[in-house]
Amino acid sequence: MTEFFQQLTDWTGRLSGLLWGNPLTLVVLLGTGVYLTLRMGFIQVRGFRHSLALIAGRYSDPSHQGEVSHFQALSTALSATVGTGNIAGVATAIALGGPGALFWMWVTAVLGMATKFTECTLAVRFREVDAKGEVAGGPMYSLLHGLHMKRTATAFASFALVASFGIGNMVQANSVVDGVAYLFPGAHQAGWLLGSLMGILVGLVIIGGVRRIAQVASILVPFMAVLYLSASLLVLANHLPAIPGALHTIIRHALEPWAVGAAAVGEAIRWGVARGLFSNEAGLGSSPMAHAAARTNEPVREGLVAMMEPFIDTLVICTLTGLVIVVTGSYLDRPADLISSGLTARAFASTLGPAGAWVVGIGLALFAFSTIIAWSYYGDRSARFLFGERAVMPYRVVYSLLVVVGAAVPVKLVWNIADVTNILMALPNLLSLWLLAGLVRRLRDDYLSRPHRPTRGRRAAR
Repeated sequence: MTEFFQQLTDWTGRLSGLLWGNPLTLVVLLGTGVYLTLRMGFIQVRGFRHSLALIAGRYSDPSHQGEVSHFQALSTALSATVGTGNIAGVATAIALGGPGALFWMWVTAVLGMATKFTECTLAVRFREVDAKGEVAGGPMYSLLHGLHMKRTATAFASFALVASFGIGNMVQANSVVDGVAYLFPGAHQAGWLLGSLMGILVGLVIIGGVRRIAQVASILVPFMAVLYLSASLLVLANHLPAIPGALHTIIRHALEPWAVGAAAVGEAIRWGVARGLFSNEAGLGSSPMAHAAARTNEPVREGLVAMMEPFIDTLVICTLTGLVIVVTGSYLDRPADLISSGLTARAFASTLGPAGAWVVGIGLALFAFSTIIAWSYYGDRSARFLFGERAVMPYRVVYSLLVVVGAAVPVKLVWNIADVTNILMALPNLLSLWLLAGLVRRLRDDYLSRPHRPTRGRRAAR
């Protein structure tokens, strides 16, 4: 069995390297963000203030169709994106791509805000609402109803179904064990036990569908964010004089090939973009499935809410993680095998002692659990699209069981699977964004041209 896993790890590693090492991949991903930023008139800036008002519930209308509020939709999507990518992903990017990788994660986030706006606007525009008020939406419905590309829609749903078992399930379960093992070295031997416990907890939540998932996410996300951010700020406060130097190091390693070498900059771009996309999921087409369930008849309104995901996930949380690793210098003298969540735990522990490692371990468990339950919804929407409503419950059972498997398989294999499925999901979704960008621009222009009165508060935002 060990030999089989090693062969599979080697094969998926070569495939991942081929996909992510190809300059064309980076051009397509970043180019889409640039194009949509320009086409949507820098919506990241123009719509920022209004998006905050929407999240606060000032424009909520209970008479609109949908299953969850703007805040719950954002919490569900954030619970999928704020996961091991913020702890393990950032550490992996810096360990393998150097400090400059963090800069390229910032680039994917800024451009990803326009991408999120576009894909989530389309998700609400082309969603389906059945007689019971249950919603199904996402890129497969945008491709089907907006472009009449049934085969491409089926391809996306198929890739998303497989991806849910990798990026949303096994990666998360595996990284929890990795983080716990930094605190308790024998944890890897108890991987099956930890996985079984997680699988039971996941099953108890996801059986209730999107409403139960949204309720849990709206409690977990704020709590775990405050816990993790507080610890990060405490570490940075202890290294305040080192922050300007750390920022200079990050930028120099990202943009100065004559100083650090062209190969180093290339690795920074590769790992920064790969982990940035993994963290905020902009362009993958995953979070539109959560935002499609929002209670609104204004597609642009949910697009504005959705664009805050990369800002919160990458520009705030990933930045703090990256700065902690750089200012403490933990990446410089790390053991060769310390490339994931253990590196982040080491950085926190270097300043906060055992309490720092515990914060990372607890944060990782909460982040991963919330990601697992959110991605189960993405997977069951894909299963519903492919096989009908009867496939949803069997999918949830299989999904819960695979949490156990993910906790016990090699970490490198799981990351390779995640990288490959990321690309396979992104391609059909990016196609829909390019072809339907004109429609989103018209929807944006129409929405911004109309006055909007808040349902709460005195001031109207536009």
